[in-house]
Amino acid sequence: MQRMLLAALAFGLVLAYSAFAGSGMGFKALDPSVPFNTTRTIRVQLVDGSGKPVAETVAGASVRVDMSPDAMADMTADAKIVKSETSGVVTVQTNLYAPGRWAVILKGTVNGKPVTGSVVVTATRKSAEAASPPPATAAGKSRKILYYRNPMGLADTSPVPKKDAMGMAYVPVYADEVQKVRGAVRLTTEKIQRAGVRTTPVTRASLASSIRATGIVAADESRQAILSARFTGFVEKLYVSQTGDVVRAGQPLMRVWVESPELLVKEADYIGSLQSGAADHAAVAANLLRQYGVAQSELNAMAKSGVPTRSVTFVAPAGGTVMEKPVVQGMHFATGDTLFKTTDLSRVWVLADVSERDLASVRVGQTATVSFRNEPSASFEGKVLFVYPQLDSATRTAKVRIAVANKDGRLRLGQYADVRIAAPAAAMAALTIPASAVIDDGTRQIAFVAKGNGVFEPRTLKLGARGGNTVEVLSGLKEGEQVVTTGNFLIDAESNLQTALQTFGNGK
Repeated sequence: MQRMLLAALAFGLVLAYSAFAGSGMGFKALDPSVPFNTTRTIRVQLVDGSGKPVAETVAGASVRVDMSPDAMADMTADAKIVKSETSGVVTVQTNLYAPGRWAVILKGTVNGKPVTGSVVVTATRKSAEAASPPPATAAGKSRKILYYRNPMGLADTSPVPKKDAMGMAYVPVYADEVQKVRGAVRLTTEKIQRAGVRTTPVTRASLASSIRATGIVAADESRQAILSARFTGFVEKLYVSQTGDVVRAGQPLMRVWVESPELLVKEADYIGSLQSGAADHAAVAANLLRQYGVAQSELNAMAKSGVPTRSVTFVAPAGGTVMEKPVVQGMHFATGDTLFKTTDLSRVWVLADVSERDLASVRVGQTATVSFRNEPSASFEGKVLFVYPQLDSATRTAKVRIAVANKDGRLRLGQYADVRIAAPAAAMAALTIPASAVIDDGTRQIAFVAKGNGVFEPRTLKLGARGGNTVEVLSGLKEGEQVVTTGNFLIDAESNLQTALQTFGNGK
């Protein structure tokens, strides 16, 4: 029996003072309770197996602070050793950021022997939210407490003060904090400051919107040209032999050998008409040869020599960059074959994908600013030429054609672009608020109005056009009211919690 009592006593000492086998020493908290969310020092005393202080220095001390030794060892707080004294006192600096029980775990050596132990410190509330006697009102009367709510936001209330499993006190809900408007909340000054709440007035202003879209650079279809064969023959010589070359209108591209008997007959008819003096017929024949691609210089040469030519030079139908050149020297070609394709890239199109909801604001002739991700500091001005009549059923966007000058050739076909189209401002000033004041949950849009004395009231909004960081309010707010622009998501969470608790409480 005596042995059992001794064993129980030893076990109790282990729990109380965290003494560990091997060194026979542990630690005891000199500051068992400190305010939460404040950087503080916690003094811990080295003790022997019986709990008496030991006046020895803990060398090489290290510390770890965990949230609730019972259930949340993964939640830690920053901590460091400030001082280790010869009296055996170790001073730890930390910030216990939440109320409840915290484990301060220490390691070190005393006279070369390892010492490890932990002490439990309780972080308490020292704010208006603590479960303390109701503060007096201005008239000197105590505020009425309706119920106490769970400090961790769970849907659990109590008619009397109590603590949760972590030792955290339930928070009182006062009668003057329950607002008549459903979802309205009253916050303490401390809570408002901690949430960083900022407000701004509802104002009337002209709303000039900027429509944003992504796009891609494409060739201007009106500046493309194709040289195709109008008779059969062979390529004798290429004057422009590679794609990417820039050519001017009328520049020789290639010389071909005429295989087509039909073209030779027409050349003979042209020469015969000249020799017979049939000027009108000769003019018709010359015009027909031009349609086949015979240049005026070659017509003059045939008129002078009186002999049909079997060598014809093709020239560029328009200036631009050679985009396609399927021909090679010596190749045979047939009627209708594409020989060259050129595109004038001094002006290009940007095909922007504009959202369906923004299409009503896009007009032909509006100014657009185009920028590119490989050169974000540069921007190009353009004009809206055309709004395509069909929507993409998958993306719910429509193409908008924008003409952009590209004289220096910096823009390349297929390049991605960021587009901003300047939509006209509204004719009349609209009621506006910052876009940051709106909380959109997908089914409704709300904003919180500051009513004074820490009261915030939710308002359901009907929104109109957007202009940059500003949004038009069609209903739900009045000019001059103060809306919350920062910290509103925290207020919304508190509002939802209050609503749930009121519903839960009424259900009881």
